Amino acid sequence: MKNVFKTTVLAALVAFLSFSFTTLTETKPVKASESVVTWKGYKVTGSHEGTIAIKSGNLNFDEAVLVGGNFEIDMTSINTTDLKGEMKGNLDGHLKSDDFFGVAKFPTASLKITKVTPNGKNAYNVEGDLTIKGKTNNQAFTMSIYGNKATANLKVDRTKYDVRYGSTSFFDGLKDKAIYDEFDLNVDLVF
Repeated sequence: MKNVFKTTVLAALVAFLSFSFTTLTETKPVKASESVVTWKGYKVTGSHEGTIAIKSGNLNFDEAVLVGGNFEIDMTSINTTDLKGEMKGNLDGHLKSDDFFGVAKFPTASLKITKVTPNGKNAYNVEGDLTIKGKTNNQAFTMSIYGNKATANLKVDRTKYDVRYGSTSFFDGLKDKAIYDEFDLNVDLVF
């Protein structure tokens, strides 16, 4: 009888300790059709902007605290919003070409969150593996979360992903044809 009691107490203690050190992570899928990603690229003579679609994604929470996430971007959806007609078609086509993002060979890009550090109420410092054109680099950014919405702003150095067209880092004498290496991504997620 004593052995049965000891075994029961020991089993309960092991179960309690196991449960105490186990985190319950909740995965919340991103509603791609309600989420918006805008981009803005800069050149010596101005800028261009547009949208790009999220193909799929999720955010992971431990209780109400962000702990991770994954996203897949549909690179074939690159869309310029500041031009119309033939100029818009030309820029959209050029951005999808091998000069820029080579979407025929690389139709998706991805971001996997690898580190999250809370930074005040509803704010996080985030690091992740960003993959564009098959090349992966660490990307740091901030993210804010309110209810079922999240926002993030990323500044991406395109040259790290072999997007060199018009870059003064690789080509001399571009003058007013130069395109700056960094572009902005502004992300509004609904989950």
